[in-house]
Amino acid sequence: MGIYNAASFNAELSKQTSIFGLRLWVVIGIFLGSLIVVVLFLLSLCLTSRRRSSSKHHCPKPTAPSASPPVSKEIQEIAPCHAAPPPVPEIQIEMGKAEHRVVYSDRQSSGESRGTTGLETASFGSSGNVGPEVSHLGWGRWYTLRDLEVATNGLCEENVIGEGGYGIVYRGVLGDGTKIAVKNLLNNRGQAEREFKVEVEAIGRVRHKNLVRLLGYCVEGAYRMLVYEYVDNGNLDQWLHGEVGDVSPLTWNIRMNIILGTARGLAYLHEGLEPKVVHRDVKSSNILLDGQWNPRVSDFGLAKLLCSERSYVTTRVMGTFGYVAPEYACTGMLNEKSDIYSFGILIMEIITGRSPVDYSRPQGEVNLVEWLKNMVGERRAEAVVDPKLPDMPTPKALKRVLLVALRCVDPDATKRPRMGNLLHTLEADDLLFCDGHRIRKEPSNSNHESQRVGNKKFESENEDAGKCESSRDYLHPTRWR
Repeated sequence: MGIYNAASFNAELSKQTSIFGLRLWVVIGIFLGSLIVVVLFLLSLCLTSRRRSSSKHHCPKPTAPSASPPVSKEIQEIAPCHAAPPPVPEIQIEMGKAEHRVVYSDRQSSGESRGTTGLETASFGSSGNVGPEVSHLGWGRWYTLRDLEVATNGLCEENVIGEGGYGIVYRGVLGDGTKIAVKNLLNNRGQAEREFKVEVEAIGRVRHKNLVRLLGYCVEGAYRMLVYEYVDNGNLDQWLHGEVGDVSPLTWNIRMNIILGTARGLAYLHEGLEPKVVHRDVKSSNILLDGQWNPRVSDFGLAKLLCSERSYVTTRVMGTFGYVAPEYACTGMLNEKSDIYSFGILIMEIITGRSPVDYSRPQGEVNLVEWLKNMVGERRAEAVVDPKLPDMPTPKALKRVLLVALRCVDPDATKRPRMGNLLHTLEADDLLFCDGHRIRKEPSNSNHESQRVGNKKFESENEDAGKCESSRDYLHPTRWR
């Protein structure tokens, strides 16, 4: 009987069920295993909840986060207040060192600027309703947002004179009648603060006739603004590639003056300052012109400071397509030779009137450097001159300027000359150009006329020679400051 019951029990367990055709004992095993897993999971949840509840009784409650957004320590937000606020950290700009820079201080601010031993310091307090105020840095002024809004008519679109990836430039007039250019930096992921810091470091105290002067700045709320002198004749790119008619107002003499002035400004940045300043974005649209066609290098938002003990700095590749040096584009290693390459491209652009890269031109002429090299190699240098140029230079002056440009764009950066050496060569070209004009000023058909013209010629020679001599003496290595 017992054997019969065991056999029938085994037969029942071995019967196939309707669950995927599994035998009954398999289904029972799966059920029991699942039940054990569920029980263990519930036990683990209970233990975890007990631990959390016990930890809450021993840990202090966290403080609520501040409602104000995080502000970079490089440039502290400044907001006007009318009541006495609690002490907050302040922004300072340190001067008197080789590297004058914006720094963040944890000292308590009293709302006044105060000096320290061996260091000139300007502090910003909570009052933002007075301005413009002297910054006590030896240069520049602090402007309030209200000052610049009034000067630019509320930053209206009609006053926009320039626009780029990092900001918009407005024309403005201060209450005293001073014309200014206000650069409102766009705060794209902190880019405004970085560019603000770079430009203050690079040209804050720089004073040179061929560099745009930074008059002051505004740091208020989320706004980061730079205030420059207003240069009223546009930029070089507009005069080279804009609608100027069949004959360009840029004569050869004017173009040489622009090349020389730009070289003087860059030479001062490279060899007259410590640390030296690498502009990193030398191009025609960053060369502003005044009413006498004198150039001023502008837009130092990409500039880098390079100490004398370092031969290069590794950085993210930035600049304008067509002007960037090949070794910098490939390796990210930047030094002043990168500016030399861009300056060579600029010379070619000024002489030819062509853009560095122009896809509208036939194949073989798209790249300005390659096309010009081929033309010079074929002894067709005169054919590269801008067809809108109203007067042709002497062949010797043209070839020497083109030689300077070709030396600047040498693929081997170590073979490119220093800006000071380029400047001496260009000033010699300027003297040649003066001589060329004196040669063309010799008419005379009679003795009386010859004597009269000779006297004028002598006066003209003295005047022209004085101009050439002054241009040579202006930027002698010992006079770059």
